[in-house]
Amino acid sequence: MLIGRVVGQGVSTVKHRSLHGWRLLLVQPLATDGAEDGEPLLAIDMLGAGNADRVILSNDGAGARELIGVKSSPVRWMILGVCD
Repeated sequence: MLIGRVVGQGVSTVKHRSLHGWRLLLVQPLATDGAEDGEPLLAIDMLGAGNADRVILSNDGAGARELIGVKSSPVRWMILGVCD
């Protein structure tokens, strides 16, 4: 699990059929001191996180595919919570 900050939305004219109806967000991982840590990640969002929100990310691909309901989905990252 990681803490990250939402920096934008993923927009695509063509995407995997399992991702239709899911909101895709770009999330910048953060280090423990709050500095950016690596490249932004594309994550599915079911909680309605907004721009600049701090979120909890999971890279459990199997859990994300179970959530979507398609075992062959390419999804890996999902937002588990929004930090206060």
